[in-house]
Amino acid sequence: MQTDEQHNTLKKIEKLIRYYIITATSEAGSGHPTSSLSAVELMTALLFGGIFRYDTDHPEHPNNDRLIFSKGHASPLFYALWLLADTINEHEMMSYRQFGSSLEGHPTAFFPYNEAATGSLGQGLGIGVGMALNAKLDKLPYRTFVLLGDSEMMEGSQWESMQLAAHYRLNNLTGILDVNRLGQCGQTMYGHDIDAYVKRISAFGWKTVAINGHNLNEVLDAYETALQSENRPVMILAETVKGKGFSEIENRNGWHGKTLDDKYLKKALDEIGTVDKTMRGKITRPADLHPSLLAVSEIEPPVYKKGEMEATRDAYGKALTRIYPAYPHIVCLYAEVSNSTRAEYFKNKYPERFFEMYVAEQNMAETALGFACRGKIPFVSTFAAFMSRAYDQIRMSQYSDADIKYAGSHAGVSIGADGPSQMGLEDIAFFRTIRNGVVFYPCDAVSTHHLVEQAAYRHGIFYIRTSRGKTPVIYDAAETFPIGGCKVLQRSDHDRITVIGAGITVHESLAACDDLKKDNIFIRVVDLYCIKPIDAEKLLAAVNGTDAILTVEDHYPEGGIGEAVRSALWKHAIPVASLAVRKKPRSGSPAELLDFEEISSSAITNKIKTMVSAC
Repeated sequence: MQTDEQHNTLKKIEKLIRYYIITATSEAGSGHPTSSLSAVELMTALLFGGIFRYDTDHPEHPNNDRLIFSKGHASPLFYALWLLADTINEHEMMSYRQFGSSLEGHPTAFFPYNEAATGSLGQGLGIGVGMALNAKLDKLPYRTFVLLGDSEMMEGSQWESMQLAAHYRLNNLTGILDVNRLGQCGQTMYGHDIDAYVKRISAFGWKTVAINGHNLNEVLDAYETALQSENRPVMILAETVKGKGFSEIENRNGWHGKTLDDKYLKKALDEIGTVDKTMRGKITRPADLHPSLLAVSEIEPPVYKKGEMEATRDAYGKALTRIYPAYPHIVCLYAEVSNSTRAEYFKNKYPERFFEMYVAEQNMAETALGFACRGKIPFVSTFAAFMSRAYDQIRMSQYSDADIKYAGSHAGVSIGADGPSQMGLEDIAFFRTIRNGVVFYPCDAVSTHHLVEQAAYRHGIFYIRTSRGKTPVIYDAAETFPIGGCKVLQRSDHDRITVIGAGITVHESLAACDDLKKDNIFIRVVDLYCIKPIDAEKLLAAVNGTDAILTVEDHYPEGGIGEAVRSALWKHAIPVASLAVRKKPRSGSPAELLDFEEISSSAITNKIKTMVSAC
């Protein structure tokens, strides 16, 4: 129960936060003051009302409560809170949205008190699911709070997250829904109909608490209720007024994303009244608890014999299981297809670190980011085709400096009779767009094992593309596979053309090489196991002495291997031709489909003969 003095202190903090929201956005000339003003009481009570526990001197502390602004456009409120927590000063606050400032328009990893980059709506709750699951895994009592906007409740990813949170009984997760009625262009679907939200969210298994979001006592009572939840997550549904604190813009449409000009700014500050800029709030420190130290042990190298047949998807699951003792921070997430991606090998051996996300790829990517932000190494697997559903989540995670490893199985037309809905044909292009991302496409079990370990060892967003069908082992177990590299598999002094493949097309290229030798035509075969980044000098050395390059890929030409090679060698005048998936795929056997798309060994042979004749 708050004393009168504590209550008065919180009211003074609210006033000062509103002052900084308005002045910082007006100084910047951009931002979202009205969306920030509606949630001031909600956040003031949370951080400074004795609910939130956080060591401001150590934002990385593992037992800190976590606060995520899913409505990232309310960043002026977010930064003002941390100013009142005495972690930044007024000068920094007034640098809001300026180039070089850590106080960016939407929160990113540049700001040390931010959990994850947000602003693309509908993602914060899923990130919170990952952080709450991490607390359970680490056996720590910290709690995760997520501020949500009512507009973003239309995003399907929110409801994916709510289902998963209820399924895992995340009583350490609290959502705070700021129902301020107005979106960017008008009223939201349900406006101020709080009962509509209560019915829907309750139906998903959450405990709901409906309040007046500007009544400090109701807000504090709602948080106390959330803290007492024993077996399910809690959603606080707060009816609020957009623009609260300045009567001329309160609850008025047309003010979203607009700042106050000098005239309105003066009126607003007059209405707010005198503020005490020396006022600071106090955040309660958490118990100094840490997760148990995990033992690190040596791992055995993969054991394969050349010629042995194994699908790279099988090798992926086995590799993940093999390397875990050396990388005990690994967690594994998948979308109800672990028996296909072969992540089930890890599940069977380390079930406590395996998280079923069901067929909810967006939430799977968000949850992975939540885990990554808490120091885990998430390996995320599903069919390569279905990765596209989570494109925005994966795109956004790069702005959190995420350490996440994605594995897409069933890549390309070579999966066979399942047909085009299951064929990953755009995934290389998609992951090549991720800044500083790495794209691996192993062709055999040995290279898969080594590349999985490379991904675990190095920080960043990695994509490992695996194939459904079995392929022969072509590498010795002791072979190394540095990031950016490639392997020359066939070479002679008489090579005319260099054929560059990856994954399944490496084996088609090797078969074509044998066929062409019968006609006294020699080609060089290169395994481009790392499609991004490409070490241009190493690739140039691999093709040196040949007249042209032919790339072959089980992927659409746009953004695939051919374009990656051209980009790497753009300074060098060497012709590059490409075979890729150019026809609408059909159901059929793998061999039929490789032939149909003209990326089979016979298609390579025919193309090489044409190229040699033209040279």
